[in-house]
Amino acid sequence: MTELGSLSFDGEYATITFRRRLVHPVDVVWAAITDPAERVHWFGETTIDDGVIEMDPSDPPAAPDAKRMTGKILVWEPPHVFEHEWNQRIIGASVVRYELTEDGDGTLLTFTHRGLSERNAKGFIPGTHAFFDRMAAHLDGAPLPAWQERYAEVAPHYPAWS
Repeated sequence: MTELGSLSFDGEYATITFRRRLVHPVDVVWAAITDPAERVHWFGETTIDDGVIEMDPSDPPAAPDAKRMTGKILVWEPPHVFEHEWNQRIIGASVVRYELTEDGDGTLLTFTHRGLSERNAKGFIPGTHAFFDRMAAHLDGAPLPAWQERYAEVAPHYPAWS
């Protein structure tokens, strides 16, 4: 398994997929994804309340109204499946899904972001990679890589999409 994400197309819509093995139990990874007090460390300010998620990512450097995301929670099956709408002014509407399965003493995270335009998917895939590297570092208690620097490091590994 590679840490690189993949990109697939269904007509005019793209789906980003990541599969990451994390050396932490499912409940710990679930908390990193769904607990705003954990998520703030690797992603940014997040509120989950009354079936709605609102997120203000710490990166990329852009106007707050361009980065802000909101959406209804579509699936909430703790601690295995979390799916929500991803409504963002700069890209429109899409859906993200986190699936967690036990994998030995760790967790296999399968993440999809579907309903993106080809252009948006090509820009999002290295950014999503950078965020997952930050999440892994947070879970490991290691220093978090700077998002912009990590984006620049991983973007060349997606040559077919850049």
